Amino acid sequence: MAALLKLCRCEGSFLLKRAVSDEPIILVIVFRTTTVSCLQGGGFCAKALGQSMEDVLHRSVLVLNRNWQPVQTCTARRAVHLLSIGHARVVQEDGEEKYETHDFDSWLKFSLHTPQPLMIHSVRIALRVPKIIVLALYDKIPSKDVTFSRRNVFWRDQYTCQYCFQAFAESDLNLDHVIPRQKGGKTSWENIVTSCVKCNTRKGNKLPHEANMHPRNKPVAPRWKPDFGIREQQQDEAWATFLSPNRDRYGMAG
Repeated sequence: MAALLKLCRCEGSFLLKRAVSDEPIILVIVFRTTTVSCLQGGGFCAKALGQSMEDVLHRSVLVLNRNWQPVQTCTARRAVHLLSIGHARVVQEDGEEKYETHDFDSWLKFSLHTPQPLMIHSVRIALRVPKIIVLALYDKIPSKDVTFSRRNVFWRDQYTCQYCFQAFAESDLNLDHVIPRQKGGKTSWENIVTSCVKCNTRKGNKLPHEANMHPRNKPVAPRWKPDFGIREQQQDEAWATFLSPNRDRYGMAG
């Protein structure tokens, strides 16, 4: 059954269909609230109150390569699809068999015996929402060169103004040329820092010694690490082991 499943979208709901018979197995996200059932297009479907199905199936899932190295995130919808066609296994993040991996059938059984408040339900089955998956075939290591970009500069500087040392939301930050362009400064990792709007305006086109404003940290090109490929502002605590600098203690490569 697992190899014959695929996800598609229909009228705001998500269906899990058999690829051969195209018989729909309706997915419905069930909460500890009342669900509203209805008929659409001749088939049964349901909608959950509270959080939308769209939001739930767009929850972020950590993706590991075959060597258990974090490479990116994907949506829960994508994770279930990869699981159903055998391209990924779910990593169990709790219980006595923590870090055990599951194919579709074993994840279904585990979900049955250890349900959670948030489940992906069909008419006949219920699945826990995966938090971590490991790919069955992909074993590449992400590029070690971090792309120079506005967001990556903010990420390197931890969304903190390098002049007043205060953390800000991304929308309240700018990029500042330590050596202004008008004075020969380049737009590069080594000459760009994160700055809040107030400090950016105050410094203007002055050199650091002219404005008496020096960056807290010397700007350098960062080395690649999982955080640069994983953009989630709120990472699930289950991911910590795989994103930790000390992950080698757990026998994980990379």
